[in-house]
Amino acid sequence: MKPVRIAFIGQRGVPATIGGIEHHVEEVGSRLVERGHDVTVFTRANYTATHVTEHRGMHVRYIPTAPTKHLEALVHSGLSTAVAMLPGARRADILHYHAIGPSVFTPLPRVLTRRGVVLTIHGLDYERDKWGVGARTALRSAGWISAHVPHATITVSQNLADFYLRRYRRIAHYIPNGVASPTYRTPSLITERFGLSGGDYALFLGRLVPEKAPDLLIRAFRRLDTTARLVIAGGSSFTDRYVEQLEALAARDPRVVMVGSVQGELLHELYTNAALFVLPSSLEGLPLTLLEAASYGLPLVASDIPPNREIVGIDGPGGRLFPSGDEAALTAALSATLGDLERARSCARVLGDRIISEYDWDEATDATEAVYAAVLGR
Repeated sequence: MKPVRIAFIGQRGVPATIGGIEHHVEEVGSRLVERGHDVTVFTRANYTATHVTEHRGMHVRYIPTAPTKHLEALVHSGLSTAVAMLPGARRADILHYHAIGPSVFTPLPRVLTRRGVVLTIHGLDYERDKWGVGARTALRSAGWISAHVPHATITVSQNLADFYLRRYRRIAHYIPNGVASPTYRTPSLITERFGLSGGDYALFLGRLVPEKAPDLLIRAFRRLDTTARLVIAGGSSFTDRYVEQLEALAARDPRVVMVGSVQGELLHELYTNAALFVLPSSLEGLPLTLLEAASYGLPLVASDIPPNREIVGIDGPGGRLFPSGDEAALTAALSATLGDLERARSCARVLGDRIISEYDWDEATDATEAVYAAVLGR
């Protein structure tokens, strides 16, 4: 494919810190640059403390936004769309949007320009617990737009692709997330900061929001008779009151440690040295954290929602699935894994090898390029 200019809109931005969408954009965008394309990532001005003009070859353009739960993504996506549509030397050939909410702006470039419009769906955002009735209604309307306006719609899971075909009669391109090779680190930071020695804790990693269900996990863990600890890693996403409730719940059990948002060396240490990884979510697109944990060979315990089943496959010692929302079943799955860690780790290594083979960022980039070529050749 000949080089083209691409503008990514809808994500918080890069360099990626929190958020699966941000890591997706970073991994695919940087590989597109390596293939000769010109990539600009529109980034929220409040996303990171330090601003850069370039990251991994991608141009980073900061756009202001309204820092509120309901307006942050919409204001930023709207302003980014307006800037991206301006004529100039860096005029994009492809405007690539991410997530359902920002798709409300796709009619503008579709109607007013001849540029290609692509949208990637990372989950059904209107099902997130943080939204009220009005916001859910607006996002459901955006769901219709996401299926009918862009020249191409991409989904990160087969379950989402099936949903778009069933609900909207839209054939979506299924392009799953990838996973990077693991970076192993011996215990150091986790020992100094949290008193963890390695192999002695279950790990949860994700935004501290109701649909990730860390509260369910803490309650289930408290029922276990074990000396293992539970590490809850993640931060608020306009959910400060919920985080306060989690902290109060965690304070009732000295085995539970909340470590806040993590990245870099600390993140690698937590993955490397965990006994198992837990993801009790009620809603996901295709969870990068579950892919990453599997790549480290960690035994998995996950809710049985379709995106998690896509990754784990058949329930077994290396990847146990429990009915979403079932506290007793989660306790049983944790107990079974901790009770026979040697067998769980052996099975998890097989699962991890499959994940590394099947979920590849280079292949995701190949498929994304193919979508661009089809859109531009329409």
